[in-house]
Amino acid sequence: MLITIDPTSREPLFEQVAAAVRGALARGDIGAGERLPPARELAASLEINLHTVLRAYQVLRDEGIVELRRGRGAVVTAAAPDRGELVDAVDRLVEVARRLGVGPELLLTEVSERWNR
Repeated sequence: MLITIDPTSREPLFEQVAAAVRGALARGDIGAGERLPPARELAASLEINLHTVLRAYQVLRDEGIVELRRGRGAVVTAAAPDRGELVDAVDRLVEVARRLGVGPELLLTEVSERWNR
């Protein structure tokens, strides 16, 4: 799995790492039960702080995409492919809304209206 970051981007590095993992899930590059690279190795290869990678892994854990296990590292959960696709789609939606100047209240209203159709 190839994870890349753009140090010049306004997006935080930890979020770029998490987004790269979500993208790999959506493309089918990784699947349930697979281990992510050890945080220390990934941090060294990306030339970023170890805690940045750990924060990305914690975000993915909170989203239900990975389980963090002592001694085994970050392992992709069975629900990860579906969750990863959903989180990625929501991220894109929020990005478009911000670009268009749409606030969170209006965005939620729009989503609710479509959900209830």
